Amino acid sequence: MGYQPIENYGIIGDLHTAALVGMNGSIDWLCFPRFDSPSVFGAILDHRKGGHFCIHPIQAERLATKQFYWPDTNVLVTRFFTPDGVSEVVDQMPIDEPAPWHGRHQLIRQVRVVRGEMAFRMECRPRFNYARDDHQVQTCGTDGFSFHSKTLSLGLATRIPLKQEGQDAVAEFRLSEGESATFLLQEIPEGTGCGQALREEQADLICQHTVAYWRRWIARCRYQGRWREMVYRSALVLKLMTYEPTGAMVAAPTASLPEGIGGTRNWDYRYTWIRDAAFTLYGFLRIGFTQEAAAFMRWLEARCHELEPDGSLQVMYGLEGRHYLTEETLEHFEGYRGSKPVRIGNAACGQLQLDIYGELMDSVYLYNKYGSPISYDLWRELRRLLNWVCEHWREPDHGIWEVRGRRQHFVYSKLMCWVALDRGLRLAEKRSFPADRAKWLKNRDALYEEIQQKGWHQQRNAFVQYYGSEALDASNLIMPLVFFMSPTDPRMLRTLDATNQSPRRGGLVSNSLVYRYNVTEVDDGIEGDEGTFNMCSFWLVEAMTRAGRVDRSRLEAARLMFEKMLGYANHLGLYAEQTGRLGEALGNFPQAFTHLALISAAYNLDRALGGSEGSGGLDWPGLAGAKPATK
Repeated sequence: MGYQPIENYGIIGDLHTAALVGMNGSIDWLCFPRFDSPSVFGAILDHRKGGHFCIHPIQAERLATKQFYWPDTNVLVTRFFTPDGVSEVVDQMPIDEPAPWHGRHQLIRQVRVVRGEMAFRMECRPRFNYARDDHQVQTCGTDGFSFHSKTLSLGLATRIPLKQEGQDAVAEFRLSEGESATFLLQEIPEGTGCGQALREEQADLICQHTVAYWRRWIARCRYQGRWREMVYRSALVLKLMTYEPTGAMVAAPTASLPEGIGGTRNWDYRYTWIRDAAFTLYGFLRIGFTQEAAAFMRWLEARCHELEPDGSLQVMYGLEGRHYLTEETLEHFEGYRGSKPVRIGNAACGQLQLDIYGELMDSVYLYNKYGSPISYDLWRELRRLLNWVCEHWREPDHGIWEVRGRRQHFVYSKLMCWVALDRGLRLAEKRSFPADRAKWLKNRDALYEEIQQKGWHQQRNAFVQYYGSEALDASNLIMPLVFFMSPTDPRMLRTLDATNQSPRRGGLVSNSLVYRYNVTEVDDGIEGDEGTFNMCSFWLVEAMTRAGRVDRSRLEAARLMFEKMLGYANHLGLYAEQTGRLGEALGNFPQAFTHLALISAAYNLDRALGGSEGSGGLDWPGLAGAKPATK
């Protein structure tokens, strides 16, 4: 069927895995039964070999499509318009099942004709284990087909007559106004049938329960400020990327979607980064989702009890804490629109990235203050971590952007080591924990002096990416957000102004979109170009918002930039990792970091513009904190 633009997809899920549904009615990405399981449908990475599950009108002429979410839910509706009629496909993955005969990990697709009549074609073409495993097809009489691979069996149950086409199931059928058909795809025990086909009233009941679940969940959101709809959608998509059994959040539900079409910057994001901790906890706590913050905190605490022998942490882990995320290349896949290599696993798990300790300690500090007091046992492990930071912060590392080139003394990494020691000292003081205060204080102050001396470039009149470099880096926009610098400090304002120039003038901003760094100035060990980084664009909004408390013109510029950024969301309010030159989505999709940064920027900008206290209700320092406050 060819490739859809990345921004043409919506997402559904059941808090264990997620599926991408295109505006053409095709599910082109589904890993089953978990986010990090091998794909069953992977057409987004190879439209010929990857497999898909498509329901689409047979008539192709004068066909128009629309896609939207059932209000305040993650139930997705794809609507088709033809001269002969209007139909819709309602896609959901149930979370609270209404009846005991239905298990978890189900994908339900309901097809309805709401006006006139329409003929459809359904194709279910599973390709197990990234299309590396063969499978057998068995008929289940009038109830559907089952597909059996060596590691997974799926059943497709429906009352629509199916035909076998090679290893696939297909059907062509016609519906008139008021008629509907349901397709249920679910995991089944090996050697069993395809499962019981749903009657339409059963499918409607399940949909009602799924809608009710999502509405109960989003009703807990405390945000009532400007841009409420976008904040709600961001919260809903973040919840979709949460793995319920452990509380961990994947960085994105996809793998190897390219940062540049035809390029090699293709990575697997279906894991949980320590770096995401503070942003995730802040995002959830800020708008009232304390249960999700507590669940993620439990996952973080478990990782702190699994330190490496030298007392360090890994950069990322599997959803249940798996340490080994071996990276491999799927040579048989051509990649999205020819973007190779297609990678699964992530070798960055073995990199040295010193910034993760600052993000971890900031998240613990926030949770101790606004969640629940941390335990002494956790503090013992954190104390080991902080002493490790004291011994290793002087080393070069791979940095926040996980460069595949040689290690450097990245300014952001040093900054976050400062944050780690700063938050450790504050937490020890607040809780009267035993601590190596003199050692931590000495190293914290040494870090501050070194960053100011070696991270500042006199000629560029800005903080730069690493010691000795002349290149700018958008990660330095974090400085006022973590209270390392005042947002109105002359050095910070100059860095802000230098960054907020076009790349042709040495900056990182193009039409309000922010590059993380200039790839032509930096040897990051990877070939190819990339788009602007959406998260960095929202960071710039926050930095300008803070500076705008003194200079109103900066606040107005921040508001305009934020409004422009909203225009780069797709038709459903979703963001990929990056935005290309033509406004297209690039990179893995949707991306948690982007939506977390949107929530933070919306909250703080709304307050700076005179928003109500009902826009959240919490005020604290941290990676994305609000106004400066006494800690």
